[in-house]
Amino acid sequence: MGKKIKDLKVNIGQDLEEKLKILEPNYSSYRILKKSVDARTKQKPHWVYSLEVFGPDEEPPADHFDLDPIHTSEKPIIVGSGPAGLFAAIRFVEKGVPCHIFERGSPCEKRIVAINRYWRYGELNPEDNVCFGEGGAGLYSDGKLITRIKSPHIPYVMRKFVEFGAPAEIEFLANPHVGSDRIRRLIPVMRQYLINKGCEFHFNTKVEEILCEDRQVTGIKTSRGETFHSHHVVLATGHSAEDIFHHLSDLDVAMEGKSFAMGLRVEHPQKWVNQTQYREYSEHPELGSANYKLTYHNKREDVGVYSFCMCPGGYVLSSGTEADGVVCNGMSNFKRNSIYANAAIVVSIDHEKYFPEDIFGGLKMRRHLEHKAYAMVQEKNMGHKMPAQSMVDFLLGRDSGGNLMGSSPSGLASTRLDQLFPDKIYLHLCEAFERFQGKMKGFIDPHANLYAVESRTSCPVRILRDDDSFQSTSHKGLYPCGEGAGFAGGITSAACDGIRVAESICQQLQSQTTISAQ
Repeated sequence: MGKKIKDLKVNIGQDLEEKLKILEPNYSSYRILKKSVDARTKQKPHWVYSLEVFGPDEEPPADHFDLDPIHTSEKPIIVGSGPAGLFAAIRFVEKGVPCHIFERGSPCEKRIVAINRYWRYGELNPEDNVCFGEGGAGLYSDGKLITRIKSPHIPYVMRKFVEFGAPAEIEFLANPHVGSDRIRRLIPVMRQYLINKGCEFHFNTKVEEILCEDRQVTGIKTSRGETFHSHHVVLATGHSAEDIFHHLSDLDVAMEGKSFAMGLRVEHPQKWVNQTQYREYSEHPELGSANYKLTYHNKREDVGVYSFCMCPGGYVLSSGTEADGVVCNGMSNFKRNSIYANAAIVVSIDHEKYFPEDIFGGLKMRRHLEHKAYAMVQEKNMGHKMPAQSMVDFLLGRDSGGNLMGSSPSGLASTRLDQLFPDKIYLHLCEAFERFQGKMKGFIDPHANLYAVESRTSCPVRILRDDDSFQSTSHKGLYPCGEGAGFAGGITSAACDGIRVAESICQQLQSQTTISAQ
């Protein structure tokens, strides 16, 4: 067994292995468990490592995951091919269980064609866009793998990504990311792996109906008029599939309203972020593009405002799913080499305070603001451009004119975003910007732009499920999963949730097989 070394400081430009030779002269190999940068003020930026070091007669242990196969004729159905759906499928086939995977949009190679037409010409495909299609919304949001959850499945998820072509560093970086350009290369490899294992993909095939008998799920019916039968349907449709929520309501599936967050996306020059975080080392080639994390809590009203989905060296994207609505999101490529940095700045929306008697209150609110933001752009005759305003003008309540410049491939339309939100949310954002200026001098700057509307941070609805079996509390055989079900908030957490759901179904299939054999 190797020796663990925690919090090993290595200066910028210093060689890790040379330092290890001093600490452990006889080591033969090592593996990095975690690597992060410490750029706190009053210190020179440096790397912080956690390592496992092995002596001359030791070898790194091989990771082991329980993959005992089961035997069943039942083919589970997975609705949605985002991270939750794909990792559920991967776990299924590792257990010897192929499945049907239904996706309303296209394979990712064709999906990007539809998205580029939307960004360039404003031609939205409602079934094939930044939120819908193979890979899910995470395919165009930097490929960030950061998560706050604690799960034994996280190392497994990282390892699988590496096996499919992700950079090996994601297994140990404190803020791992694949990049939107590279994750698009991974998804076809994952798909082919699943096909080789017996899975069937059904693209451009929207699931329009969950079939039930006496609250037991029996299968699904698609937009092509086809029916597929299974007693195990994994619902991994993502946070933007509003139609499925209304269908579930018609079926009387147990759901509840869920708190979420919404706001704006702020964009700064990446050079400013680097200088603020790294100071005189801001252009050191080892450090790359810096990020930040900001939070503010209004204790008086118990409302949080915080940065979310920070994209160093990134781009702001138009990410709507309706022709008359506009949504913004951020992404970075692997090298994070854009001259801009962006992050969502969002206000917590407490469901009980805002919509105490309306499960779909959050959905209605985000739709209203997305449509309002779109209408603001149309009033200016700016077509499909992104509604934007300088942060200074947002605080002062004035128009920014026509000179806004930024990273969005759709272009910027100067609009009065200070008039977009209800007064309370606007004031919370203004108050937070002032506080963030105190934490990062230059946060409020004439070169900082705001985009609207950051409304798809998470799902405002939760489909209730049993804590042990992961089945719907009202409908047996329905397995709400991932972000759209309200049980995840990002690529990694959604993937882990997909794994948990698949394992639960496999346990049930194994039990049924054992009983049949007896």
